[in-house]
Amino acid sequence: MTKYSLHNTDLEISRIAYGCMGIGGSWDDSPLTDETISKAINSVSAALEGGINFFDHANIYAQGKSELVFGKVLKEIKGIRDNIIIQSKCGIRFPGDPNPESPGRYDFSYENIIGSTNASLDRLGIEQLDILLLHRPDPLMHREEVAKAFDELHTKGKVRYFGVSNFNPGQMTLLQNSLDIPLVVNQIEISLLHHHVFNDGILVNQLSGKYAAATGIMDYCMLNNIRVQAWSPVALGKIFNPSVDAEKCVKKLARKITDYAEEKNTTEEAIALAWLLKHPAGIQPIIGTTKPERILNSCKADDIELTREEWYTLFTIARGNPVP
Repeated sequence: MTKYSLHNTDLEISRIAYGCMGIGGSWDDSPLTDETISKAINSVSAALEGGINFFDHANIYAQGKSELVFGKVLKEIKGIRDNIIIQSKCGIRFPGDPNPESPGRYDFSYENIIGSTNASLDRLGIEQLDILLLHRPDPLMHREEVAKAFDELHTKGKVRYFGVSNFNPGQMTLLQNSLDIPLVVNQIEISLLHHHVFNDGILVNQLSGKYAAATGIMDYCMLNNIRVQAWSPVALGKIFNPSVDAEKCVKKLARKITDYAEEKNTTEEAIALAWLLKHPAGIQPIIGTTKPERILNSCKADDIELTREEWYTLFTIARGNPVP
């Protein structure tokens, strides 16, 4: 698979990444089962077979079990640690943690960043994360605390590089202003059904209440050499299998993706991901299916180059309107 050089690092990352949220099984405190472990090994093996070397985690996935089972995978598939990149995230806290009345919240305190990272390393059974991301913006962030935590984790060799997830340009600028090392990643939701970052650019000076605010995220990241990662790049499969009550444009989009897949002798997953890969930012989709066949189908996107006309055809259908 094609590799990207991740700016301000010595990392060569696969064009497509594997998101490990689903490999941990149920989101509760039940123990890992042999079946979950076996399925995780099969999923990771398929990703490796497809040329993926980048694996994305978060401390909350399956309440820690996704990292835990990946640690078992690392022991089962000998010798892969030196050939893969492991990224994790921290900052989200569940309701009831640590007290029953505690609300769900975001926590970028020094103590939580350090504690969460150490816990992730323990579950993964490794000494160092390649990349650590802050999961969702915390309105109570004290950037000096974040800088202190990042500096400690980096100095002690526990984290090599840092980034964010779901941040806007102002939040990235504010945080970067207090850091001695550059942010290298921003992971945001992007898909044909969640295309606000692209509408952002073409709706300049236009009135529209339909689209979410995404002002300048792509431009900022490109200007500052921050790699954009796309979570939920196929909208949980809704792109391929729209519900009965889905909008007409979603059903039309699914048909067009199928048409292109047949024309190009490839898979529907490859077409949907190739749409993201066409963008000049070098977006890195984070695929999350646990099915080996779908993982391999997704990796075929690396071989597909959509034309401008095909890209805009899919974009226009997904928008439900022509471009202005």
